[in-house]
Amino acid sequence: MAFPIITPKEAAAMINNGDVLGLSGFTAAGSPKVVTEALAERAEKEHAEGRPFKVDLFTGASTNRWADGALAKVNAIGRRTPYQNTPDLRQRINSHDAHYFDLHLSELSQKFRYGFYGQLDWAIVEVAEVFDNGEVVLGIGAGNVPTYVKYAKHVILELNSKLPRDMYGLHDIYMPLDPPNRREIPIFKPSDRIGSPVVKIDPEKIVGIVHSDHYDGIKGFSELDDNTLQIGANVCNFLIGEIKAGRIPKTFLPLQSGVGNVANAVLYGLAASKDIPRFEMYTEVIQDAVIELMKMDRCKFGSTCALTVSDKAEREIMSNLDFFRDKIVIRPAEISNSPEVIRRLGVIAMNTALEADIFGCINSTHVLGTRMMNGIGGSGDFTRNGYISIFSCPSVTKGGMISNIVPMCSHIDHTEHSVDIIITDQGIADLRGLDAVQRAETIINNCAHPMYRPLLQEYLRLGKSGNIPHSLEASLAFHTAFKATGDMRNVDWAKYGF
Repeated sequence: MAFPIITPKEAAAMINNGDVLGLSGFTAAGSPKVVTEALAERAEKEHAEGRPFKVDLFTGASTNRWADGALAKVNAIGRRTPYQNTPDLRQRINSHDAHYFDLHLSELSQKFRYGFYGQLDWAIVEVAEVFDNGEVVLGIGAGNVPTYVKYAKHVILELNSKLPRDMYGLHDIYMPLDPPNRREIPIFKPSDRIGSPVVKIDPEKIVGIVHSDHYDGIKGFSELDDNTLQIGANVCNFLIGEIKAGRIPKTFLPLQSGVGNVANAVLYGLAASKDIPRFEMYTEVIQDAVIELMKMDRCKFGSTCALTVSDKAEREIMSNLDFFRDKIVIRPAEISNSPEVIRRLGVIAMNTALEADIFGCINSTHVLGTRMMNGIGGSGDFTRNGYISIFSCPSVTKGGMISNIVPMCSHIDHTEHSVDIIITDQGIADLRGLDAVQRAETIINNCAHPMYRPLLQEYLRLGKSGNIPHSLEASLAFHTAFKATGDMRNVDWAKYGF
């Protein structure tokens, strides 16, 4: 059947205040662009005329300036999950204008199918191709689209002319059955394909096709500095040591890498190491660094949920699909981040932290324990289930005024039970098999910046008795010193009776 062509304004006019929307995409890649922007314009007009207008957004992960950015700017987001990273939405969340609940990325699709979050009114999906039977070829981010289009009452498609139609075959769309009928997800190596190259949508649900013509606008990462390069080198040295010790097979294991400059530094370090064999990735995002590694024949395959790449890299991929087609597969989030598959494949998990405490706990999400940064994303999916779970961060930020190694994290996303290795520019802390005090000594001596080691050692000596010798009065002294003076080095243990 032929689907009507509609304008972004016409699409936005169909959506009502209080509607629940499921958006395509994952970490910006493949997110809607023109319908959500038109919806923000409509919301602004509704507000100007004194009428309420907000919608709930369920996504794959973060979106872009046309979706989260535009809608948050005009205060048109009611409820939002799971991951986000736009400044306007972050501000709305921290001021409680938007009701954000953080969630592991692998869980959202199945919890939505279980009925935990109510009904879905609309799915807005970016596509590269639409067939008359309702089948579509997605863009470069799969996210939670299979679930959203199945359960939404209505579907709007954004057909993006920047996406070539011969993307067919780049995706592997698979949705597991729900309990008690679920079987194993039959992925036994990253390159296994178990589903369909297309998403199948009931044609009766498709209310229209909107044309768009935008790349995803993902910024390239900044130049690597000495600290991030050193972190990358330390991660590589650790992995090489594990291979030589026989704790990682000589053929290596699949890698997962989070988003950001530190993650890119690690990947470039792997490329330069002669002791690391050609490797595969089973991850949630592929960044520019992985594309370079594929061209260098260092990364031989990447399973992902999204190509979170710069516009330049996206153009290169789309113009060389014959080269990349047998090196990349794009899966839905509940498959790319599946704990079952991660554990089976022995994925080495590499994620970044805002801060780590001396007993091995990790804060990934909240600045000073209160202000949401981005969200937990998929770090928990991989950390809890990885063959080895590595967290990395700089030892200090803001010129040394903040130590990223603290007595106790101001917010905890990953407990010490899930964290094997912490790596900073200062060195490597291997926490496997250590008790709490041994972990603290290892982290302080290997990962903390020298300017903070005496303060952390003093805290450990002054801590109360017990398995984890925290001082409840002084455990957040680094954070309170920063709030009071702007510098964690100004902590005064005497203030706490020490």
